[in-house]
Amino acid sequence: MIYLFKELFSLFAVFIALFLFGMVIMRAGLLPLGGEIFQRNVHRFTDKAWKGMLIGTIATAMLQSSSAVLVMTVGLVAANLLTFRQSIGIILGANIGTTITTEILTFDLSHIIIPLLLTGLIALFIPKKKAFSIGCFTFGLACIFIAMDGLESLAYPLASLPSVHTLFEYTNSHSLTGVAIGAALTGLVQSSTATTAIAMGFMSDHLLTLKSGIAIMLGANIGTCITAFIATIGASKHAKLVAFANIWLNLLGVIVFLPLMDVLVQIVTAMTDDSMQQLAHSSVIFNTICSVIMLPFAKAFARGVEWLHSKNSSYY
Repeated sequence: MIYLFKELFSLFAVFIALFLFGMVIMRAGLLPLGGEIFQRNVHRFTDKAWKGMLIGTIATAMLQSSSAVLVMTVGLVAANLLTFRQSIGIILGANIGTTITTEILTFDLSHIIIPLLLTGLIALFIPKKKAFSIGCFTFGLACIFIAMDGLESLAYPLASLPSVHTLFEYTNSHSLTGVAIGAALTGLVQSSTATTAIAMGFMSDHLLTLKSGIAIMLGANIGTCITAFIATIGASKHAKLVAFANIWLNLLGVIVFLPLMDVLVQIVTAMTDDSMQQLAHSSVIFNTICSVIMLPFAKAFARGVEWLHSKNSSYY
């Protein structure tokens, strides 16, 4: 039993590592293009909160990483190229844009994994910037889908272990446990998408209920704030406020949505019968509603964060 436990968790760790590797490679291809566009246009599109939300959404969808967009935003604020209040819209948009990745994961692209790998390898050896970016994107995407297949195949064997099975049963009955697991796992692997993908794998084998999967997804939204917070270490007060604002936005959103989880379950089950799509749609609904509701109160929210985390907000 101990040997089986070690073997299964070793494979589990390998597939998570492959998933994260695929995300890093994919972002490496997208960052030179999307990052340049984001930083070039960010000043023009942040005079209004709704414009900031739009560019945050587009940039995150292009880069496939809300953390990357937030880290760049922290850098811009730290360099006094962007004010803290201008960053609020970007944060709202980043939370929406990151849901695109989970929607992509619901597609069955296993039949084109080999073509993606071959296309990526060939493009990587072409000495042109765009070709290299395309190569990174396709090769990384293939790695992600290989990891997804692996995580799904490991779901049932892992659940056969008594300790894991007990944890699943407890999580299915206690939503707060799911939130804690989602936050902790995301803080560990530094990717809310990876955490959601793991939940999808277990849901596909009916080991986790939709409600517990949503709880883990909600926790992942809290855990993903850690990356931006780490990026503010040693930075200015302005830059730190960006991280604090991101934490408060996600934390408040989770607190508001927890009592409404049954309603969310009913909505997404009416939309589709596929469990992976249900969780992906839940992520889209949660992040979109939270951002849209907060948008009219962006300035008031910014003032509130300044009041909570700054002894003197007059320098704004």
